[in-house]
Amino acid sequence: MALGLGMLNGLRYTLSRVIKTFTGDFRHLGRPYDKKEFERRQSIKGDGIITVQYPEEKLPTPEAFRFIPFLVYDPKRDANGNPIVDPKTGKEEIGYERCTSCGICAKVCPPQCIWIVRGSTPEGKPKPEPAEFYIDIDVCMNCGMCAEYCPFDAIKMDHDYELANYERSVSHIYDYPKLLKSATYHAKLHPLDVAREEADRKAKEAAKAKKAAAAAAPAAPATPTPNK
Repeated sequence: MALGLGMLNGLRYTLSRVIKTFTGDFRHLGRPYDKKEFERRQSIKGDGIITVQYPEEKLPTPEAFRFIPFLVYDPKRDANGNPIVDPKTGKEEIGYERCTSCGICAKVCPPQCIWIVRGSTPEGKPKPEPAEFYIDIDVCMNCGMCAEYCPFDAIKMDHDYELANYERSVSHIYDYPKLLKSATYHAKLHPLDVAREEADRKAKEAAKAKKAAAAAAPAAPATPTPNK
């Protein structure tokens, strides 16, 4: 008997969701697309279910969403601290590339979709920057391990998921120039992540300055032992 009541209760709940869905549809029938209302109905506070009319309608992308990794560079800045934009390309000019080609991302990558060729000086000595960097986006499983283990915050996960086309042998192998994106772009995608990184950086700098100050301070003179 209890099993039958549970089944009826489940059917009642399903029917109520269906009714709420059509009620919401009729309430907004003929109205222009309202992004705020759309997001509310998609949230846990929404009633019923809706169909996303993709690509005209798109769900808001959560900050923690992970897709193809990209390499971060810090842009050049003017006297006021604003990024300098190249008028020809419309992109921020590269000031400092964070990647040192240490190879940690390639080592921890589960599907081994990252290939790195370390840069070298004219004398043949290795230098801390990649000469080549490739990611096969069809092999990438979007796990985020590369971004998690990068010690220089040089590789991050993107939100751009509309990458499908009719060719994969060349266009789906991302090279170094295509992977490079500005730190400003990263801050727009991951504001909370950037805030945490900045807080950690300031804490490390404060600890380092405190340690240096303690080392530079003169040692206190020893207290003489009184004669008995």
